[in-house]
Amino acid sequence: MTTTEITAAADGGSWLSTLVDAVVGLMDVIGPYGAGVAIAAENLFPPLPSEAILPMAGLAAHRGAFALWEAILWTTVGSVVGALLLYGIGVWFGVDRLRRIAERLPLVSGEDIDRTVAWFHRHGGKAVFLGRFVPIFRSLISIPAGVVRMPVWRFALLTAAGSVIWNTVFILVGWYLGSGWHIVEQYMDIVQNVVIVGVAAAVVWFVVVRIRAQRRQRAAGAVAPRGEREAPAAD
Repeated sequence: MTTTEITAAADGGSWLSTLVDAVVGLMDVIGPYGAGVAIAAENLFPPLPSEAILPMAGLAAHRGAFALWEAILWTTVGSVVGALLLYGIGVWFGVDRLRRIAERLPLVSGEDIDRTVAWFHRHGGKAVFLGRFVPIFRSLISIPAGVVRMPVWRFALLTAAGSVIWNTVFILVGWYLGSGWHIVEQYMDIVQNVVIVGVAAAVVWFVVVRIRAQRRQRAAGAVAPRGEREAPAAD
């Protein structure tokens, strides 16, 4: 049974399993390089879960399609390549361009970009490394790293360090559990959904806070001119 056939049998044909099936099918065609391509795609398209792809690479290695070390090596290379592509997008935008865009958008300002850049200069290294363990965030963190032009060698090293840990854990899951790896994937789907809900809640909170702040500013602006007009009469 091929890797693709095992995936289809385990997942039951949902849209996500179909997408994963199409991507990890590369492993049946080009071996461990296909696993690297799949993980690079996961970086660029976060809804494609590495929690499903990596165990499949471990399963393929267990079946003898390629060596375990090849699975770990090429998935880590794929993680770094995908992250570098997003890093390049961040470099292209740059701080000045993002600041100009922010000034044209509602609820944000150029000062928000400045504060984010300052935060990233202080904590960017930890954010890049630890971000590799958080669904969705592990992709998005590459963009601000490029915006602030973190040294590319440092970014690549931190990304590789975090990725090799994450990738190895899930590849070993597939290696040891065999075709039963999808049991773990179900729990990881729950974790990923919790992260998505948390991000959505944070966005809603941000919007609510900014709308209230803008209302207070407009109210203060309306009161100030009235006070200025009354001041001469008091004299």
